[in-house]
Amino acid sequence: MARRSWSTCLSYPILSPAREARDVKSGKPEAAFVLLLLQSVVWMITGISAAPFALAGEVHMAGLAVSTMLLALGTLLCAIGVLWRRSWARGVVIALEVVCLFGTAALFLAPIGFNHGLVSILVNAALPLAVIVLLPKDQEAFS
Repeated sequence: MARRSWSTCLSYPILSPAREARDVKSGKPEAAFVLLLLQSVVWMITGISAAPFALAGEVHMAGLAVSTMLLALGTLLCAIGVLWRRSWARGVVIALEVVCLFGTAALFLAPIGFNHGLVSILVNAALPLAVIVLLPKDQEAFS
C-alpha cells in the first residue's frame, strides 16, 4: 500500500500532485478575492459614513448603516470562501454580483439623481462584472 505524501500549498494540505498542480495553475480565485475585498471595503466605508447621519437625528440611517456593514461582512466571508475554493461561496458570490448589476442598471435608468460618473460606473458595474468573469466555471477548481 502506497503512503500518501502530505504537502502544503496556500496553507492547506494537498493529497495529490494533480490537485496541487491545478491549484497553483489558476490564480483567478485569488484575483476575485482581491476584488471582493475591495468591494467589501467600499461597502464598509459607505456604512460607516452613514452613521453620523443617524447621530444627527435621522434614525433610519442607523438601520441602513448596520445593514450595509453586515453586507460588507457577508461579502468578506464569501471572499474568504472563494479564496478557500468552496463551491457554496462561488454560487453566493455570483448571485450577489448579479443582484448588484441589476441594481446598478435600475439606478442608472431611473431618474432619481444617481451619480453617472466614472468611479460610480467602475465600482457598481465593472467590479461585479470582473468578479463574475474571474470565477472559474469548472467545478474542479472548487471542491
